[in-house]
Amino acid sequence: MLPRELIGKALAPGGVELRLIQHGRDFMIVLDRNELMNSRMSGSEEALAVSTCERLDNPAAHILIGGYGMGFTLRAALGALGPNAKLTVAELVPEIIEWARGPMAQLTAGCLDDPRVNLMFGDVVDVINAGDNSYDAILLDVDNGPDGLITPANGRLYSQKGLANARAALRPGGILAIWSAAPDPNFSRKIGAAGFDVDEVVVRARSNGKGPRHVIWFARKS
Repeated sequence: MLPRELIGKALAPGGVELRLIQHGRDFMIVLDRNELMNSRMSGSEEALAVSTCERLDNPAAHILIGGYGMGFTLRAALGALGPNAKLTVAELVPEIIEWARGPMAQLTAGCLDDPRVNLMFGDVVDVINAGDNSYDAILLDVDNGPDGLITPANGRLYSQKGLANARAALRPGGILAIWSAAPDPNFSRKIGAAGFDVDEVVVRARSNGKGPRHVIWFARKS
């Protein structure tokens, strides 16, 4: 049996420690005993991008992605969009990008160097707040869902004010897509109360349609 190898550590805001672990050819990013992401499970993160792009039907869309993670969402969006698209990626933890360009370079597959991509280091909250009818879509996968597992500050994204700011940053008909590891009926109602038309979709963690069930909210600015 192959051992698990600790490849790197990073501190997220609030002092929580993220660890990059390699097991054979697989990688995991772990917080305490919680596995936040795994290179074997990309299906729901890819669906976050592909399903949003299908709903937009605009190959030249400008999309903001909150949280690079392992790049599944970014790579799927690049594959679904045309040469005139723009993708802004906001990543709060610089080590995540160092890991992407270093030990996970093969998995990254050069997506960060695509000319359509603009990488920004910082809080996606600030990027959203600076936007005003700037984006056709905002894709959020910054935590395990709207409960702020990694850092309580992530809850700002999912507050009533955070949702209102996201709506203001979207163009008319734009989509706010939010990934979650589990359903949250209260949050579904909150999105609707913020002036969005909401479609809640259950997706599987693996691209082969297997694995745990995750949730994506697709909220269109009406």
